[in-house]
Amino acid sequence: MAYYTPEPPYQHGDQVKVGILLANLGTPNAPTAKALRPYLAQFLMDRRVIEIPRFIWCWILYCIILVIRPKKSAAKYAKIWSKEGSPLLVHAQKQAQLLRGFLSQKIKSPFVVELGMSYGNPGMQSAIESLKAQHCTKILVFPLYPQYASSSTAAALDSVWKTLLKMRNVPAIRTIRNYHDHPAYITALAISIREYWKINGKPNVLVMSFHGVPKFHLLKGDPYHCECHKTARLLAESLELSKDEYTIAFQSRFGRQVWLQPYFASTLHKLGKAKTKRVDVVCPGFSSDCLETLEEIALEGKEIFQHAGGGEYYYIPALNENEPWIHAMTTIALENLQVWVSTDWDKEQARKDADMTKLRAQALGAKQ
Repeated sequence: MAYYTPEPPYQHGDQVKVGILLANLGTPNAPTAKALRPYLAQFLMDRRVIEIPRFIWCWILYCIILVIRPKKSAAKYAKIWSKEGSPLLVHAQKQAQLLRGFLSQKIKSPFVVELGMSYGNPGMQSAIESLKAQHCTKILVFPLYPQYASSSTAAALDSVWKTLLKMRNVPAIRTIRNYHDHPAYITALAISIREYWKINGKPNVLVMSFHGVPKFHLLKGDPYHCECHKTARLLAESLELSKDEYTIAFQSRFGRQVWLQPYFASTLHKLGKAKTKRVDVVCPGFSSDCLETLEEIALEGKEIFQHAGGGEYYYIPALNENEPWIHAMTTIALENLQVWVSTDWDKEQARKDADMTKLRAQALGAKQ
């Protein structure tokens, strides 16, 4: 059995392109226990996500978690599943389409935009194979995680490297590590929040909640905690909020370990007990709304806050397809595509060059 995956068909003179690979977490194919089981198995077996010795974790995962959790998770997904499908996938696909259009207004040289997921479909392998089939010899990996974390950004890059390990003809690769403090990203967040407040009014407190990770990640050198705090500080400055008008929290704690604090649920409970009249929650670490934002933050968060005695509760949607965010994505991509793309590319000249390449190859005995 061959170790390397087959290379796509190639002809001398094919026009080479640059690929932009948008990388996100992933989603199950359907809101059912049957679809959740393989998705959760792939996700929770990633060493970047769960750093527990394999012989212990495999027993816990396959004998307990994958027996109980798929049905519970499926019920949660069913609450937020749209007619178009998984919200995360729908938004990410629209982002890819819009980015393609925005970039085409900035550069003339040929490029391709594809979406790849660390877990589930469309997988990273299929996305890279699609880019190669379209003659992409250079690929920019654009993780849709503003703040770098080993369990998200690095996990996505691992998926890329694992795919490339099985390829004979490996393309040139560039990666975007983070953009947690990029002015365009902060501006997009601020515009989104201001637009929401224009329609719905301002809260007493804005909670900026980020996905949580175990505290030992920070202690062992993961910069995620620091980058979240910098994003929050820059966003608060852009919104001209005082220290009393916003707070930071971390959601989605899992297991008994100590995770990054303050915890989202504890923060809402405290604000509710204080009889806070209105709280708005935004999740600056998510480019697209998903199960975590639409169910845990928007629904469970509201219940926690109001059950503790709080007043109004609003979840501010993720950036999704907001035009300022697509502009920001375009800016960040172009900064990382320098030299690879051109604003004065001549299609006719490129065709002539490709024809000449083909003729030279045929003169040397090439069949195609």
